[in-house]
Amino acid sequence: MGKVYETIDERLVGWLRKQHIFFVATAPLSETGSLNCSPKGGDSFRILSGSEVAYQDLTGSGVETIAHLRENGRIVVMFCAFEGAPKIVRLHGWGTVVTEGHAKYKELAEHFSPHIGERSIIHIAVNRISDSCGYSVPLFEFKGDRDILDKWVQNKGEDELKKYRQAYNAVSIDGLPGIESDA
Repeated sequence: MGKVYETIDERLVGWLRKQHIFFVATAPLSETGSLNCSPKGGDSFRILSGSEVAYQDLTGSGVETIAHLRENGRIVVMFCAFEGAPKIVRLHGWGTVVTEGHAKYKELAEHFSPHIGERSIIHIAVNRISDSCGYSVPLFEFKGDRDILDKWVQNKGEDELKKYRQAYNAVSIDGLPGIESDA
């Protein structure tokens, strides 16, 4: 039976830090808009307090999470154990897109290693923390982080990366505003 937690306690912190992948889900307000679920990995997730988390948002081919958060703020982050005992943890909350010009950017950025591919930090005020069994989640063995995105952004360089964001991250697939152009 699943449990709802008052806070991200030390036991959950320890478990969350051991996970190698998490999923972020958002949705637009429109009934016909596209829901989004994105996998995230690497050393990009931070627990800031018992009700506050953040993750480093890296440049990608889409911008759905940013667009949805700017429209309505709703977000859920899900972790599931692919190794060890089965477990799923969901962190529901209200997300804010924090870019370099944002008042909280410098404070949040201190929690992460600098990354040329970073386009924002997603800050989440968590209002519901729950777990469930995860009995049907298959077992997988973690072999390592991929470095393809790192190589891709290094090959592009900062100027080309800005042009890429302007071309591919300015609007969502439903036409919602995405990342503001920094080119």
